[in-house]
Parts: sequence; C-alpha cells; structure tokens
Amino acid sequence: MFSGASNFVNNVDRTTLFIFIVAAFFLVLITVVMIYFVFRYNKTRHPVAEHIEGNLTIEIIWTVIPIILVGFMFYYGWTDWKMMKSPPKNAMVITSTARMWSWSFKYANGTVTDTMFVPLNKPVIIHLNSSDVIHSLYIPAFRVKQDVVPGNKNFIWFIAQKEGTYDLFCAEYCGLRHAYMTTAVVAMPQKEFDSWYKASAAPVSTVAVAGKKTYPGLDLIKKNGCIACHSLDGSKIVGPSFKGIYGEKTTVEVNGKEQQVTIDDSYIQESVYDPNAKIVKGFQPNMMQSFKGIVTPEQVKQIAEYLKSLK
Repeated sequence: MFSGASNFVNNVDRTTLFIFIVAAFFLVLITVVMIYFVFRYNKTRHPVAEHIEGNLTIEIIWTVIPIILVGFMFYYGWTDWKMMKSPPKNAMVITSTARMWSWSFKYANGTVTDTMFVPLNKPVIIHLNSSDVIHSLYIPAFRVKQDVVPGNKNFIWFIAQKEGTYDLFCAEYCGLRHAYMTTAVVAMPQKEFDSWYKASAAPVSTVAVAGKKTYPGLDLIKKNGCIACHSLDGSKIVGPSFKGIYGEKTTVEVNGKEQQVTIDDSYIQESVYDPNAKIVKGFQPNMMQSFKGIVTPEQVKQIAEYLKSLK
C-alpha cells in the first residue's frame, strides 16, 4: 500500500525482508532438527547414552555461515542508517515541537500547524524539539522514526514520493494521553504546496462565514495541541474542559491551599504562561508546560474570545 511513499521505503523493506527470511529459515531448520533428534535419539532407542566426538567441519560451517549472514545484515543496516543521517543541503526545513500530547510544525514563513504539509519529490528535513519528556516521531509509511529528546538536537529527513495523507505517531510512551498523540503528513504536488504555503502566511482574523462567526482562537487551540488535554464538549480528559468555563468561578489550589477564582482573560493568560500556578481542583499538577514564547499575548486574547463563545 505504501510502496515507494518515500525515498527510504525500498531500502528499509529490503533490509527487513532479508532479516525476516534469514530468521524464519533458521527458526524452521532448528525446530525440524530438534524434533528429529527427539525421536531419533529418545530413551527407548538409546537406553544407554554414548559419547559422540565433535565434528570440526560442521562446527566451522555453523560458525562461518552465521557470521556471513550477520555481516550482510550489518552492511544493509549501516548503509540505510548512513543515508538517513545524510540529508541534502537543499532540503526544506520544518521545525517540529513535541509536547504532551501533541505535535506542532513550524515553517520558514512563520506558519505553525498541527499537521505536517510537504511537497512531493523534494527533500524535507525535520528538526526535532521536545518541550517536556522523550517522544518519538514515527511515520510508518515513510519508514522513518527518531526519538525527540529534551535539550538534544536531532532530525529526520525524507522525500515524499506519492501524493496522499499518512499517519504520524509518537512511538515513545510519554504519559497518560500517549495513544492520542497522533497527526498526519499531507504530501501534495509542488504547485498545490506553494499555494497552501502562500495562503498559510496570511494573517487570520475573526470573520463571518455564512452568517456564523469563526474564531482564530480555535485554530490556535488546535495548532498548539490544547484539545489533547482539554475537550470542547464538556468531557473530562487530563485538564478541565473549555466548554462553558469563561466567566465562571472555579476552585483552584495554590501552594496547597484552595481558593475561588473567576475564569477571565487574566486567568487564561496566567494559565497559558504559568500553568502550575493555580491548579483546578481535581486535576494533577505538572501536566502542562508553559507556552510563554510560543503563544503571544494577542493570541491569548484570541483564545479567550473563542472560550467566550463556548458559553
């Protein structure tokens, strides 16, 4: 299904198939030989054990052949790994930030998305950052996977060769909502990508569409992965739901003491920039990282405006 989806598919599949065939062959061979020995040399046929001298020729054969096979496995693995660590100099750069439990992708024009958009037949290098714990960016269809370690500079690269939408997962257990840390890679022809890229740089404003108001704050919530922990429909996840909270009073814990606060613009900004200052009662601390330097004060106001609409 994903044959040739990226430039790594054929090489990785070749190496995997070779290792699988070798492993399967020896699994069958050793199993058959063991079963044969069980019947051929059982106690009824040989009630008295006899001494058997070793066979130098056989010992050399079963030592040399595995060494040769493992040597081929190493060679294929090494050449594939070397290629994956040698991105072209003309690669398009995307910066990916992983956090519990979402992905964001930043482009050279400043656009930030929660879905990765890439052009076909052009090398793309992804610089990997984590704002909290160890994650792992994994695109099965492209045969690429790389750990994302806080404070450690790392990258992956690939060339998308087939148009389509492909799953992107976190492949390193990173907490309660790890299984929901998914998104997609959209590979599109160069012209379509150029049109999307140009349009994505345009400023977003609150406009009326078919008589219904839309909110840039909703886009910000989605792009920054807020809905991985905060629902929009009232259901409880890791953090409080956004539905109907604006203007309401809630009980929070501050330094182990409870107090009442009103959820307004000031509280929302404090929660975005210092999320552990006031923990809503019934929820765990240290589950959210600060978005200071990621979300601007103006964008916080846009988020607050959207939350008002959920009343």
